[in-house]
Amino acid sequence: MKIAIHGKEFNRATAPLIARIFEILIQHKATLYVSSKFSQYLKAPLTRDHYHVYNPGDDLRDVQVFISIGGDGTLLESVTHIGKLEVPILGINTGRLGFLATISKDQTEAALQKFFQGAFTLDKRAVLKLETNKDIFGHFNFALNDFTVVKKDSSAMITIHTYIDGEFLNSYWADGIIVATPTGSTGYSLSCGGPLIFPRSGNFVITPVSPHNLTVRPIVVSDAAEISFQVEGRSKRYLVSLDSRMASVDSSVQLKVSKADFRVNLVQLEGTHYFKTLRQKLNWGLDVRN
Repeated sequence: MKIAIHGKEFNRATAPLIARIFEILIQHKATLYVSSKFSQYLKAPLTRDHYHVYNPGDDLRDVQVFISIGGDGTLLESVTHIGKLEVPILGINTGRLGFLATISKDQTEAALQKFFQGAFTLDKRAVLKLETNKDIFGHFNFALNDFTVVKKDSSAMITIHTYIDGEFLNSYWADGIIVATPTGSTGYSLSCGGPLIFPRSGNFVITPVSPHNLTVRPIVVSDAAEISFQVEGRSKRYLVSLDSRMASVDSSVQLKVSKADFRVNLVQLEGTHYFKTLRQKLNWGLDVRN
């Protein structure tokens, strides 16, 4: 089995876990491909004889599974390494919340054994893509979590004229706007008052960031829709982002968001479920009185 691995810098406390992960993978005779960034942090007893190094953009089409070691940010980076290949991603959480990377440190060894036993399913997550009249993000014009338009600094709010399939929806006077996938509905959108969306619901949510008009609320729309924007404001430039990637643009840039023609496959091990993750990570439904 060919396995690709990406991770973030780790401390001494996490080093034994990293070593154990590689030990288990090597025991299963996996051919390992480690991202050039993560390979910089790997030390003895691991040597280059144990793995190959790849660079983001290299062809990984022969890889059967991708292991992300870190937090949700690391997993989002891993999505850009895979692109449209739909290689299943197994997220091991060495960070904090770990809503996407759900496997905790103490569950890692058992989780890897379950994976090699085939005791898992694939949770297929929708991805959004951004189309513009100017090249901003190159081949990385997609996001698993969300797309945002926000003001660049502490200047006055911006006005975001928003259209659904060419039909005028609203002009948002706000600090910005978020278009989140169901996956991203538990992130930035949630902190701005957006709803939780079940991953298989087939929707996007449009959530304003600090809107000036108090009657403006988040709206859930079909992910078959095309959402376009025209932005204006006193400042000549504003920021757009796709997950953790950000760029400064001006009002001449035309923006259109729609569902991408590929999905991200998250490995869901036996005994785990989206609802269980909600309860564990967000304390969903927790009543401190009981």
